[in-house]
Amino acid sequence: MLLVIDVGNTQTVIGMYGPDGTGDLLHHWRVATVAERTPADHALLVAQLLDLDGRRADEEVSGIAVSSVVPHATAALREMCDRWYDVPTVIVEPGTRTGMPILYENPKEVGADRIADAVGAHDLYGCPCIVVDFGTATTVDAVSAKGEYMGGAILPGMQIGLDALFDRAAALRPTEVEEPRRLIARNTADSIRSGAVYGYTAAVDGLCRRFDTEIGPATVVATGGLAEMLAPLSECIQYVEPWLTLHGLRIIYRRNLP
Repeated sequence: MLLVIDVGNTQTVIGMYGPDGTGDLLHHWRVATVAERTPADHALLVAQLLDLDGRRADEEVSGIAVSSVVPHATAALREMCDRWYDVPTVIVEPGTRTGMPILYENPKEVGADRIADAVGAHDLYGCPCIVVDFGTATTVDAVSAKGEYMGGAILPGMQIGLDALFDRAAALRPTEVEEPRRLIARNTADSIRSGAVYGYTAAVDGLCRRFDTEIGPATVVATGGLAEMLAPLSECIQYVEPWLTLHGLRIIYRRNLP
């Protein structure tokens, strides 16, 4: 089976597809990212997760695809693959065949997850399309009508914004992020939730509308940890794909097979 790993700054998502990335996503796990994990730590984590589903990593993994925005984790996963897995391995980085032209001024600056998201959205929904990834940072990326990765916008993730607010405003206490009971809130906790949830959704909608003026009417796809909560409140997001990055990784893996 194909093992796919997406390492974000806050969370790491791991999944399994059939041989050579065929079929649907069979298993998936979301764990906290720990930048200090060693190659052995990563190998042990993968083995334990597969063991939870009654599978043996050393017997069933036939290929590996990785995207990572954490340099230490990228290096550790590369060493893990080299030491414990004698299988075809694709790590998304400059020079990896993605099948999608990258129009960024310096393609080396584009996060591997943004490329995987774009490839996955293009495969599922065609183009032009806009991908919104609600992660530690929220990225809004555009794929042209010709299937080119055009670039996009990056803004602080909701949790980063709230952490900064609580750090700087002494009278405000940390509040759990959830959909507020009403837009015009009547207590401080709900006021914070309203500003975060509705304000953040409005910011993403505003960016998507501006993107549309440049690339034409586009399909908008959302992914990431907050996508399922925010998408129903959005006027622009049409589809939610929780495992979009993994889908893009498996496509990139297949495009790099001999």
